[in-house]
Amino acid sequence: MNDHWRLETDAENVAWLHFDLADSGTNVLSLAALEGLERRLYDLLDASPAGLVILSDKASGFIAGADVGEFGAMTERTDLERHIRWVHGIFDRLEQAPFPTLALIHGYCLGGGLELALACRYRLAREDADTRLGFPEVRLGIFPGYGGSVRAGPLLGALPALELMLSGRSLSARAARRIGLVDQIVPERQLRAAASRMLQSAPPPRRAAWYQRLPALPGLRQVTAGLLARRVRTQADPRHYPAPHALLRHWSRHASSSAAMYESEATQVADLLLGPTARNLIRVFQLRERLKAEGKRSSFAPHWVHVVGAGTMGGDIAAWCALQGLRVSLQDQAPESIGQALARARKLFERKLNEPRLVRAAADRLMPDHRGAGLARADLVIEAVFEDAEVKRELFRQLESRVRPDCLLASNTSTIPLQEIGRDLSDPGRLVGLHFFNPVARMQLVEVVSAATTDPQAAARAAAFARGIGRLPLPVCSAPGFLVNRVLMPYLLGAVQRLEEGVPAAAIDHAAREFGMPMGPLELADRVGLDVCLAAAQNLAEAFPVQVPALLVEQVEAGRLGRKGGRGFYRYRDGRPLPARLPWRYRAPPALMEQLLQPLLDEASACLQAGIVSDADLLDAGLVFGTGFAPFTGGPMHYLRHGGRLQLHRHQVGPATGLGEPMGAAMG
Repeated sequence: MNDHWRLETDAENVAWLHFDLADSGTNVLSLAALEGLERRLYDLLDASPAGLVILSDKASGFIAGADVGEFGAMTERTDLERHIRWVHGIFDRLEQAPFPTLALIHGYCLGGGLELALACRYRLAREDADTRLGFPEVRLGIFPGYGGSVRAGPLLGALPALELMLSGRSLSARAARRIGLVDQIVPERQLRAAASRMLQSAPPPRRAAWYQRLPALPGLRQVTAGLLARRVRTQADPRHYPAPHALLRHWSRHASSSAAMYESEATQVADLLLGPTARNLIRVFQLRERLKAEGKRSSFAPHWVHVVGAGTMGGDIAAWCALQGLRVSLQDQAPESIGQALARARKLFERKLNEPRLVRAAADRLMPDHRGAGLARADLVIEAVFEDAEVKRELFRQLESRVRPDCLLASNTSTIPLQEIGRDLSDPGRLVGLHFFNPVARMQLVEVVSAATTDPQAAARAAAFARGIGRLPLPVCSAPGFLVNRVLMPYLLGAVQRLEEGVPAAAIDHAAREFGMPMGPLELADRVGLDVCLAAAQNLAEAFPVQVPALLVEQVEAGRLGRKGGRGFYRYRDGRPLPARLPWRYRAPPALMEQLLQPLLDEASACLQAGIVSDADLLDAGLVFGTGFAPFTGGPMHYLRHGGRLQLHRHQVGPATGLGEPMGAAMG
């Protein structure tokens, strides 16, 4: 029977316990894996080796966490509590082992994987960019439940431990070493030798300094928790995201007693797992994994990408590709545009890499190419010029004659159907859409667009490329606006119509944020640029019956273009919005958010019926990752299927387009 663990013992009687989850590219702590670990630990306790090293045989990393799918299958509170207490027992046996134990970490060490590592006496990590450690549980609607909330504080100090758990962010190996999450970081070639030396020397286990433990003392704990709770409330509404608030209550009430902390973990995490937020956020996680799988249908991995168009979108696509290790040539008719794009890229590299040597290497991979010399070497060409069908058609006619026959051709068009762009190509099957969203460095979603003429293998190659640069590929059919822009525009235009009717902008955006959107529709429009919104609406109005509000036209004609111009629906100073106050005793119209959201939901349903995406899950994935539709709902279609207050109106063929992304930016 495969228990997913392989044990070897070296000449010094050190046990090396290898984790290799069968039939999976990633190690997760499934029920079967945990059962295997429990059996192995019993055997090791009997054998009493000189030391134990736990390591992973997966190239992807150590352990990516618990198996969230199995959590979702547990629907009884008693089952969840029993499971958590069982894992507590396994990890406690590891922690109490009479011999030194060490977690040898590379790649991902997240969630339950990090909790297992914390139960070891030592943690040794590989020093490279792929090693990441963290507690992402709050993003699943829970907090660490396998002992992580108990062990992190004494190791790191109360505030660093809480910050790590509340933020859900992951740390690099160096950052983890700085805060004491790992004891040592070494290059890959030195890992095994360093692990052996650490077990032989057996230094005292690390413990946070006394002053780092002060906030956990009974007299200070409630004050600390209260201050953190106020800060967390500004970032996570407890009605929508209860987990961080539950974590603070759990810590403030029980941090004086490990036994009470373990018991509270079992009961509180079980409660959260049975709630709708955790169920829906686990669903969103699974949607993300499905999009990742779209990128595994092809082994295509381009080495050279050529981008045509050095504007904001094209330049930022080129920069992101270079940051991900690809060689990129950037072409534009205007050399000054290329220079501006390279300057923006340099800032991105400095922000992301934090090491001069790596910044220089990334900058060297991004080459100015005014005349398009890189076309002959490109594996992929991405067009990112302005939205004009004839301009794009002519450009692709020229490109086709200059690239290799196996070169993939892609357009970053945000609204124009692919068949219009590629109709003059001799081989339209090699043309796909790769619709990025702005800002490219933050937006995870990429719409992979296929027309009837697109070769399915070309679409698979495009999805593989998107996944290879760390993006989530969403397969969509070619139609005006595709999915994200088509669905979001009725929402934005509807908000402008409410403004025309006299509802203040602040009231409109407040209603959206109260519902759970990351920002209001008018804030989003200002951030995108009202000229961009208007152009998108007018372009797609040619395909759908949509009324462009006169107020939007007036704003653009008056030069009030949004944040970039200092004034739009709001006023801005140095790029920051000035406070907008509601009139005294103002009361918003009843059902304002229903009025705002209904056009979005109707259009989403129309896109599903029209086959823009193949099923409701992909539609939900696109709108959560592409527009920021409140993740705690599980997506718009899931929201409606599971008791959302809004009801679908009679479906129209559909209004036009929209622009959007989670934190509000622009269309590509």
